[in-house]
Amino acid sequence: MSTRRSQPGKGFSMGRMAGAVVLAAMCAGCATVPSSNPRDPLEAWNRGAFAFNTDLDRVVFVPVATAYRELTPRFVRTGVGNFFGNLEDVWSFVNSVLQGKPTPAANNFFRVAVNTTFGLAGVLDVASEMGLERQREDFGQTLGWWGMPSGPYLVLPFFGSSTIRDTAAMPVDWAGDIVGNVDHVPTRNSLKALDLLDTRAGLLRAGTVIDEAALDRYTFTRDAYLQRRANLVFDGNPPPQDGSQGGEAR
Repeated sequence: MSTRRSQPGKGFSMGRMAGAVVLAAMCAGCATVPSSNPRDPLEAWNRGAFAFNTDLDRVVFVPVATAYRELTPRFVRTGVGNFFGNLEDVWSFVNSVLQGKPTPAANNFFRVAVNTTFGLAGVLDVASEMGLERQREDFGQTLGWWGMPSGPYLVLPFFGSSTIRDTAAMPVDWAGDIVGNVDHVPTRNSLKALDLLDTRAGLLRAGTVIDEAALDRYTFTRDAYLQRRANLVFDGNPPPQDGSQGGEAR
């Protein structure tokens, strides 16, 4: 499973974060070992990064997200999620256009227009009540729609599950992130922290289900992520996978 990732703002911070991601990908390439899954040739690196992320999540994010969920009224959390979802719809609209998908593009455009105008800047999801369906699109999905293979599965420290393609797309997604481009640093950081906190709180139940159902949490998370990304890229109808290439194929 994936979550919305915390993103830096602009300038030096983005450069440092992009460099860290590239370095992680390069290090992962050095950690290639035989794997039972051809989509996961970097399993040695990935399991180490996964263990690090799991420990960090257990020690830091789960307690904070649990306190947030217990202390914050449900209607407030719903409003927070709606607000950030409305901002994400803007980038989804851009990527729908880049992919040449008129229906999702129109839906996302009118979702933003309706929710921003009548939904108190997106706090209320009026568009969903009107039947305007949300379709999440990011630049990794756009690259996949254009025909770029996903490449091997890759776990990034702090960011979690990814692929080589999705990792390459991250700087573009950061550039298209409205909150990440807010000039006032305290405001930007506060909004990003709230976004991350609200997202993690919404996944608390999913984490419990994984712990109860999965014999190998890493394998379960990897397979679920790859399947979900393939479905998102191809709108629920992914082509057969070429295991030797480690990703989707047209």
